[in-house]
Amino acid sequence: MATRSAIETPCDLIMAEGFDGELDRLKAFLAAWVEGSSREMRPLLDWQFLGRSKYFRPLTVFACHAAVCTDAIDEDKIRAAAAIEMVHNVTLIVDDILDRSRFRRDLLTLHCRFGLLPALMAAGYIAADAYELLNHHPFAGRQVSGLFRRLAVAETLQWRLRRQPLGIEDWRILANEDTGSMFEACACLGTGDETLRTYGGLLGALYHACDDVADVKGATALGGGGEEDIRDGILTLPAAIAIREAETALLFRNPTPGAQKALLKKLQAALPAAERYLDALAAQAEAEAHRAACAPEVLIKLVRNTRQLSS
Repeated sequence: MATRSAIETPCDLIMAEGFDGELDRLKAFLAAWVEGSSREMRPLLDWQFLGRSKYFRPLTVFACHAAVCTDAIDEDKIRAAAAIEMVHNVTLIVDDILDRSRFRRDLLTLHCRFGLLPALMAAGYIAADAYELLNHHPFAGRQVSGLFRRLAVAETLQWRLRRQPLGIEDWRILANEDTGSMFEACACLGTGDETLRTYGGLLGALYHACDDVADVKGATALGGGGEEDIRDGILTLPAAIAIREAETALLFRNPTPGAQKALLKKLQAALPAAERYLDALAAQAEAEAHRAACAPEVLIKLVRNTRQLSS
């Protein structure tokens, strides 16, 4: 297990900025939602939700609100944060099934604990309730609808392009539409408008890139691993850098176990360049926070916190 940075999770930021109370309210909201769910679904939702999340996406909702508004975080923002956490868990369930992952954060994944069909049905149940949480707020509902569409397109595109030796620009498109779209939605839900959408996209791309780098390092800070990406030929940031070389591009296209081992060494060699890319991306996010927010400090802390996740 890799050594973990002291600020790899948002906990320090929560305490420093006073979001611990909002986080408690969010946890209570989700616990009440699980308790009030269908008796058939309750064990699955309890397993999936309670006690394991870092709540990074809800925290982004709260931080973006605080960056543009001095009003307290009200019940609508808690509901919006809950909805985005629910959407995130839908993606985790699908990812775990696709990756054939047995564990997430030291616990059995939902499909391994309860079976494939129940896990898929739970994902649908969660998505339906996420929409229902926001049915009184058209703007928020449109953010979630748009997010689901973009995630569906991004995941399908990423899968279609697997094992193709593409470049950093292609990786950036995928990152923007995958994790970037999630954090764009968080920013818009936090502010209630489009003010911080660009910032959210940059933060999401940074998170996505840090995840890619951490996977190659063998880190577990973000809850996953990198073996599946190498096996499936997924275009990560280190891969996009490494496959500029023709030899590495051939390894990327070849799924044999021997090629995967050789490719991992090439990805490790690309890490210094990937780290420089992360620094540049973080600087862009900080600049956008200064440009768009009247109180950018909380957003800058969030960027710097995220940047540490590749450690």
